[in-house]
Amino acid sequence: MSQPSQQYPAPERPYRLPALSPNTTQDAVVVVPGIMGSELYDVERDRVVWGLANTGWLLRAWTTPGGLRPLHLTPDEREGRLGRIRARRLLATPAWSPVLRGVEPYTDLVATVTRSVAAPEAVLEFPYDWRLPVAVNARLLAAAARAHLERWRAHPAHTQARRHRVDEREGRLVFVAHSMGGLLVHAALGDGPDGGELARDTRGVCTLGTPFQGSAAAALILNTGRGTPVPLPHGRLRDLAVTLPGLHDLLPTFPCLDEGLNVRRLTTVDIADLGGDKDLAQESLAFHERLRGRTLPGHRAVVGISQRTVQSLALRQGVVEPYEHSFRRHSDGELMRDADGAPRRFDVAGDGTVHRESAALSRATVPLALQHGALAKGEAALEAVTAFLEEDEHLGPPQAAAGLGLRVPDLVAPGARWTVRVHGADGPAGLECTVEEVTETGAPGGFRTRAALEADEYGDEDIVAGRVTVPAPGLYRVVLDSGDDTPLTQLVLAGAEAEDGPGLTD
Repeated sequence: MSQPSQQYPAPERPYRLPALSPNTTQDAVVVVPGIMGSELYDVERDRVVWGLANTGWLLRAWTTPGGLRPLHLTPDEREGRLGRIRARRLLATPAWSPVLRGVEPYTDLVATVTRSVAAPEAVLEFPYDWRLPVAVNARLLAAAARAHLERWRAHPAHTQARRHRVDEREGRLVFVAHSMGGLLVHAALGDGPDGGELARDTRGVCTLGTPFQGSAAAALILNTGRGTPVPLPHGRLRDLAVTLPGLHDLLPTFPCLDEGLNVRRLTTVDIADLGGDKDLAQESLAFHERLRGRTLPGHRAVVGISQRTVQSLALRQGVVEPYEHSFRRHSDGELMRDADGAPRRFDVAGDGTVHRESAALSRATVPLALQHGALAKGEAALEAVTAFLEEDEHLGPPQAAAGLGLRVPDLVAPGARWTVRVHGADGPAGLECTVEEVTETGAPGGFRTRAALEADEYGDEDIVAGRVTVPAPGLYRVVLDSGDDTPLTQLVLAGAEAEDGPGLTD
């Protein structure tokens, strides 16, 4: 996974940097994507099994027999005999998954980072096999980051960039990590043999929607298909997820199991009961225990807010019931209760996948009203990354309209009407909602329609809604523009319940 050492030939004349901004950093930057954010290639079958360049593969993956079979962890891989699957690059085209929903490409994030460094060679993109345990990928990340820093310090642009800075210090590492990628960084800097030394060579870590305490959405994924009928893609995801250590590493580690008068953490027995793998759960809980209480050097957490987010759950006869509330404790550790002794419930919201309090290690955060996938693509998030890299001392990036949240279905059918809901709005005035087809490059396609927003049919005062129909199977992006140049976005997959025909491996 680590990059081979590179030799930079001595230039025939002094190395000339392009014109630099006063804040151009001399540091080496590592960009780490989130779960499902790396293209995966099956070496044995000589084909890409996740992240193809055209969006049509999404429908085949989620609705055909065998569509996700290459991603299932094999017994050999479970025993540590790896190499069948190779992570080749960061996701360059939009993707989609039930529950996790839209996975945006990382091209904009990488371009933003590259504009803040002294030369493109200062940026390392770290794709990884997100199916594997976070601990395994963290060791690969640590080795790759160490080699990257050494290569960058030997690059002539590094020397010139140091002279450009006031302190003229040697370049250090900066990590920019989205979602699960932040867990890799957390483990690489605190749980590996070189963790302490690597942390000392790290100037800072910027995480975007990282579930440091896990996400209740992971429990929903493992439970999908148990108890009640569900759309086919959800069942496909559940069958895949139960084999993946990486997904088990995303299970909530905070007290989230609502038992009426008590709230507690999930145990391995609970995880097996809801549909997970008991052994993988045990390994994951031990991994998180090793990281408990560890901080990150120069950490800045970009946190999604205002989106409706599952924060806790009940478990009844093996079936998960999700709740959009969480719990808090007094300074002495006792659960907050009301006058009748019942636990007090708080809706802290989040980014639609990770609730707000799980996405930070401290109270120092940059809150943005963005969905989980857009935290690696939205303009406000990219401005926060730029400010972090350049150590700018302004008051922070502009934020999306406070309190606005966007909710769309997980999966829609072509030709059928479905509803876009916006909460936190006084009314439809000043809001524009469009739905556009997404091409393999992530750019808008030929179809685009406007959803006329009006007061919600159920009469909720802070919700407006619009009805939408899309004409054909494919990937679509819902865009809610409130006029502040920071729109909310969410990817939606349109497809039939199932399709006949070959899967990716057939």
